[in-house]
Amino acid sequence: MLSLKNKVAVITGGNSGIGLATAKLFASQGAQVVITGRRPEVVDQAVAEISHGAVGIRGDVADLEHHKALAAEVKERFGGADIYMANAAIINLVPSDMVTPEDYDRQFAINTRGVFFGVQTIAPVLRDGGNIILTSSLAATKVLENHAVYAGTKAAIAAFARNWVLEFKPRGIRVNVLSPGPTDTAILGKLGVTEADRPGFLEMMRKMIPAGRMGEAEELARAALFLASDAASFVNGIDLHVDGGMKLV
Repeated sequence: MLSLKNKVAVITGGNSGIGLATAKLFASQGAQVVITGRRPEVVDQAVAEISHGAVGIRGDVADLEHHKALAAEVKERFGGADIYMANAAIINLVPSDMVTPEDYDRQFAINTRGVFFGVQTIAPVLRDGGNIILTSSLAATKVLENHAVYAGTKAAIAAFARNWVLEFKPRGIRVNVLSPGPTDTAILGKLGVTEADRPGFLEMMRKMIPAGRMGEAEELARAALFLASDAASFVNGIDLHVDGGMKLV
C-alpha cells in the first residue's frame, strides 16, 4: 500500500460513504486523520471506526465560520495539514421544473461554496508540497436524469481545480479532482432506493456500467489514496473518473 506516514489529512464529510472509507484507508496508511460532519453522533461513531487517533469536528461546510474554526484547530493541534479532501456534499434529484430556490441554494452552498471557501480557509495552514483532492461526480460531465442542479454544483469544482493548480504552483501544492460514478453507499437509501428496490436497481446499474456493477466506497478510497500519496507526485490538475467506464456510454 501507499504510505501517508506523518501526514495530516483533513476530510470534510468524512463520517459516511466515500469520505469514511477514505478516512479509514488514510489512517491505516499512517495519516493523522481529521474528519468533519454535521451530526455529532455520526461523527463520533465514524471516529471510533477509523481509530488510529482520528479526530472528529462537527460543522456544516456551508457555514464559513466552521472553516475558520477547523483551520484554527488543525493549526493548533497538528501545526498544519498536508492533505485536504473537500468531500462533503448533498444531492436531491428532481426534474428542473420542480427545483425550489431553497433546494438550489442549499446544494450550491454545500457542494460548491463549501468547497471554495473550505480551500480558501485551509490554504494558509496547508503545508507547502501538500495536496488538495476535490470530490466531484460523473454527473459533472455526463447528463443524468434529474441531476441538473447537482451536476451544476459539481461542474464548478473542475474549474476551481484548474485555477488552483496555477495559484498554488509557487507552494508546490497539487490539486486534483476525483469523480465517482454510481457507488454503493448509504446515499442510495436517501435517494429513495429501498431494500425491496435494491436488486432491480443494481441490475439496472449493471447494464448501464461497462464494468458490470456499481463501485464500492473502498475503490474510491484507493483512488484518493493514490492522489494523496507520493506515487502521484507528478499528477496535478486531473479529473480522475472512477466510474467503471460509465462516462463512455
